[in-house]
Amino acid sequence: MSGRIFLFGDDIDTDQLAPGQYMKGGIAGLAAHCLEGVRPDFAGSVRRGDLLVAGRNFGMGSSREQAAEALRHLGVAAVIARSFAGIFYRNAINLGLPALVAHDIGDVTDGDIGELDIAAGRLRLVGKDIDVELEPLSENLRQMLDDGGLVAHLKKRFAAETGRATP
Repeated sequence: MSGRIFLFGDDIDTDQLAPGQYMKGGIAGLAAHCLEGVRPDFAGSVRRGDLLVAGRNFGMGSSREQAAEALRHLGVAAVIARSFAGIFYRNAINLGLPALVAHDIGDVTDGDIGELDIAAGRLRLVGKDIDVELEPLSENLRQMLDDGGLVAHLKKRFAAETGRATP
């Protein structure tokens, strides 16, 4: 997958991703305000397939899964960060949004075009001929992402084990 890179710094918290004052408006309304406190044009500029790259401690704060859901709703293909808050990381994976760790993002600049290869653990910066190495995901997590998240993964496993589809 490839897309434009939106670059953010350290300590992006869940209230920036899913501002509390918009929680009652449904995911579309909430996503429209995603990251507006740090980058007001983000929700209106991001397109399906784009990539979000950030510094340390991405997704810190509350456990609201709407933070990852808002990014997914906007079409973000993956979040790549130097580190993640644990709850955000699991929420993202469970919702089918790849969350990948890159210890060195120094060559990444806002607006770069990135080609992401999750299986190879690599983000290629197109035009710069630079690869950013990513921590590999376990086979189980890669399969969960391929299936579309935890619920879809469990439905698929249940159907395979029982020979019946789930509702």
